[in-house]
Amino acid sequence: MALIHIWISLVGLVVILYVMLDGFTLGVGLLFPGAKDEEERNLMMNTIAPVWDANQTWIVFGGGALFAVFPLIYTVLFSALYIPLLTFLFGLIFRGVAFEFRATSNRKVQWNRAFFWGSLVATFAQGLTLGAYISGIRTVNNRFAGGAFDWFTPFSVTVGAALIAGYILLGSTYLIIKTEGEIQRRAYRQATWAAWIVAGFMLLVSAWTPSVDPAIVERWFSHPRVQFIWFFPVMGSAAFLFLLVSLKRRYEIYPFVASLSLFLSAYLGLEAAIYPMAIPPHMTIYEAAAQTETMIFTLWGVGIVLPVVLGYTIYSYSVFRGKVTAEEGYH
Repeated sequence: MALIHIWISLVGLVVILYVMLDGFTLGVGLLFPGAKDEEERNLMMNTIAPVWDANQTWIVFGGGALFAVFPLIYTVLFSALYIPLLTFLFGLIFRGVAFEFRATSNRKVQWNRAFFWGSLVATFAQGLTLGAYISGIRTVNNRFAGGAFDWFTPFSVTVGAALIAGYILLGSTYLIIKTEGEIQRRAYRQATWAAWIVAGFMLLVSAWTPSVDPAIVERWFSHPRVQFIWFFPVMGSAAFLFLLVSLKRRYEIYPFVASLSLFLSAYLGLEAAIYPMAIPPHMTIYEAAAQTETMIFTLWGVGIVLPVVLGYTIYSYSVFRGKVTAEEGYH
C-alpha cells in the first residue's frame, strides 16, 4: 500500500508540474493575437523559446508512469477520452510545428495563427479531459463501458473554458517577469481581468462539481478529511487576494507566484476530494495499481530519471533568467 501511495504522489507531482510549467507557455500562445506587431510577437516567443519543449517532458513521464504502474487508469482513460486526448496531442504538435517554422519563415502571419490555434486547441482539450474525468467514467469489470462522446458535456466545456482563462493568467504573469515596456503594461491588464475570470470559474466549477459526482460531498465531510479540506479554499482565496494586490502594486515576480499558488490550491483541493478514486466514481487506486514487483522495479528507474529531469529543468530556468529585450535578448 505504501508503494501505491508513493506512486500516486509521483504521478500527481508530474501532472501539476506539467500544468504549471507548460501552462504559461500555452498562455503566451493564447496571448499572441494581442501583440501589436511582429517585433512584440518575436519578443513574446523568445521568452518561452528556451524552455517550452522541455516542459512537455512531463507528459511523457506521466504517460509512461500510468502505463507501467497504473495500467487500468491508462487503459480506461485512453478508451473513454480518446478524442480529447488525441486532440490535445494534435494541438501540441501543431503548436510545435508553428513555433519552429515561424522562426525561419519570411511570411509569419500563417504561423502566428497556427501557434495561437495550436495553443488554444491543446488548452481546451486539456480542460475537456479534466472535466470528463471529474464527471466520472462508466466502467464494467474495470473496462470502459460508455460511449465515444460521453466526455462532451456542459460541465467539461465549462472546465475547458476555465482552463483557457487560467493559462492566460499564467502566461500574462510570466510575461510581466520577462518583459518590459508596452508588453509588460498590457500583461498587467490582461492578468487582472484574467484573475477575476479564473476566480469566477473556480467558484462555478466548485459549486457544480458535487452535482456531477455526489460522492465528492460525502468524501469532503468524511473523517479525517473534514479536518483539513477547508485549507485549500482558504489557500486559494489568499492566493487570489495576493495576486490582486501584487498586480495593483506592479510587482513583477509575486503575481506569477500567486497564480501558481492559485492553481496549486485548486489541484490539491480536487485531489483531496477525489482520493482514493483513480477513476471516479468507482475505481480506486488500489484496484488500478500494477503488481508490487512492477512498482518496485520502475521506482528504481524513476529514482534515477526524475532527479536528472528536475535538475535540467532548474538549470535551464536559471540560465535563461532575467528580462528579454528586442535588442539584447536575455540579460
